Amino acid sequence: MAPQIDAVILAGGMARRMGGNDKGLVSLNGQAMICHTIDKLKSQVDGIMINANRNQEQYEQWGYKVFSDQDSGYLGPLAGMVTALKQTEADYLLVVPCDCPMLPDDLVVRLLAALEQQQADLAIASDGEYEQPVVLLLKPHLATSMQAFLDGGDRKIFLWYSQHKVAVESFADQPNAFININTLEQKNKVEEKIAK
Repeated sequence: MAPQIDAVILAGGMARRMGGNDKGLVSLNGQAMICHTIDKLKSQVDGIMINANRNQEQYEQWGYKVFSDQDSGYLGPLAGMVTALKQTEADYLLVVPCDCPMLPDDLVVRLLAALEQQQADLAIASDGEYEQPVVLLLKPHLATSMQAFLDGGDRKIFLWYSQHKVAVESFADQPNAFININTLEQKNKVEEKIAK
């Protein structure tokens, strides 16, 4: 029987480099950016959740569960992840950011294969050059460790990863898959790529 996999789309940041605009709601080729991410995930996972710390009513229009970080104060991606890990009943949780509209169509299959083959706790995507810290598949039992890490005052994502067995799956065959959008200039470049 295939494992059940939920996804959480992280849209809980402050988006300082985007002028404070809520990145998931910024229009990209006529659709909210998060719509592109949802479209990439729908056929790959069993359920989708959205982690948003503002504009929750707007995010709810897509019909998915929307939740804020359980700990207030914009504590970074781990805060959204730990909240999602505590809410899912799936075997695995896929984590992706809302500003990555060109995710691979085989993201879940490959991350799951890497995790299982290497008997790891989590699998992180790489573009062949750099690891993508918020594109990963992990097991829900890691919520305990992650919460303890956050309670200890730590926020650094790679520091938490270093405490676990991590598999890295290279997507060097899809070099544009993890282009993320932090500025309006990057948004314009991605719009050109999507339009092609």
